[in-house]
Amino acid sequence: MARRRRRHSGRDVSGILLLDKPAGITSNAALQEVKRLYRARKAGHTGSLDPLATGLLPICLGNATRISAFLLDADKEYVVRVRLGEVTTTADAEGEVVERHDPSGVTREAVAAVLPRFRGRIEQLPPMYSAVKHKGERLYKLAREGVEVARKPRTITIHALELMGFDNPEFEIRVHCSKGTYVRTLAEDIGRALGVGAHVAGLRRTRVGPYGEEGMVGLDRIHELAEKGGPEALDALLLPIDTGLAQWPEVRLGPDSAYYLRQGQPVLVPKAPTEGWVRIYGADGEFIGVGEIDDDGRVAPRRLLGQS
Repeated sequence: MARRRRRHSGRDVSGILLLDKPAGITSNAALQEVKRLYRARKAGHTGSLDPLATGLLPICLGNATRISAFLLDADKEYVVRVRLGEVTTTADAEGEVVERHDPSGVTREAVAAVLPRFRGRIEQLPPMYSAVKHKGERLYKLAREGVEVARKPRTITIHALELMGFDNPEFEIRVHCSKGTYVRTLAEDIGRALGVGAHVAGLRRTRVGPYGEEGMVGLDRIHELAEKGGPEALDALLLPIDTGLAQWPEVRLGPDSAYYLRQGQPVLVPKAPTEGWVRIYGADGEFIGVGEIDDDGRVAPRRLLGQS
């Protein structure tokens, strides 16, 4: 007898929650807790934060998971506390110290002087304690086994790198960077440039794509609302799906164009942008999904919303 397909349980709830992830738990643990509290059928996050880190972790529920990849690719901003004089296995405070140097001679001016070399497009070597795969195996798993493998440097972009404070042996920086940036590696490289080594002592993410710290909600508050207000109180925290793509231009389709687009066909839209990604809406203002302008100027469907 053929086995019956298991139906997913949970509510058909859709939207984006701006979670303020606490320190001490993984991003996946935070995601699963939010999913449980919302009793959501489907949920995903938009880029892991290390357990040490706090701050913005957008959680996509229901249909919002269909745009999570675009938030994963978005620029990020962090406030980072860096400790000089100690190099650790993980490049953060959770690792074992493997090198010690005297940082007493490092001045605020010295730190400020080396930061320009890390702005713009730079090459960065992924750390061993990362989720990058080598022959199908996550690097962090190999690192825990004491295995180190050769990695290829990646090109990233540091849009802004600002010294916020200095109190030897620690300093604080604000980093605005492209996807794929390892802030732990950036801190370690700055410490190496100063000749004394360094690691991340504290990390907070303050922006993901169009979202900043405004509107973030902590797990304690979500627990409280789940207990006292139920699903309606929780759902009031969710942002509309299209807010995650607010930086893209919008196009509106008539009923006929919307029909053909939903069938997977590119459509011609008067006065549409001539290139790039767009948000697509129906004539009634309903958000339909994401499209891209083809070479012939038509709007091609790329990720459409459907039933959860």
